[in-house]
Amino acid sequence: APHRFSQLRRAVGGVSERMLAQTLQQLEADGFVLRVAHDVVPPHVVYSLTPLGQQAAVHVTALVGWIEGNLPEILSARVAQNDEAA
Repeated sequence: APHRFSQLRRAVGGVSERMLAQTLQQLEADGFVLRVAHDVVPPHVVYSLTPLGQQAAVHVTALVGWIEGNLPEILSARVAQNDEAA
């Protein structure tokens, strides 16, 4: 579903407008995001995932799920590494 910039900023949280704008520009340049500017006053711009972006989202979602499912083991490895370095 298309989203406006302000909707994306609220959903992401903790990111500056500048960083979000740069990230969206890069994702658009890479073919993951479609930016549509409607010629109205005030300007109305919406962003949506391209088919390539939708494919990537499936993989990112799966990776996030895997990380969340393995977080105790990941954190345990980090603690062990820090103990060895000390």
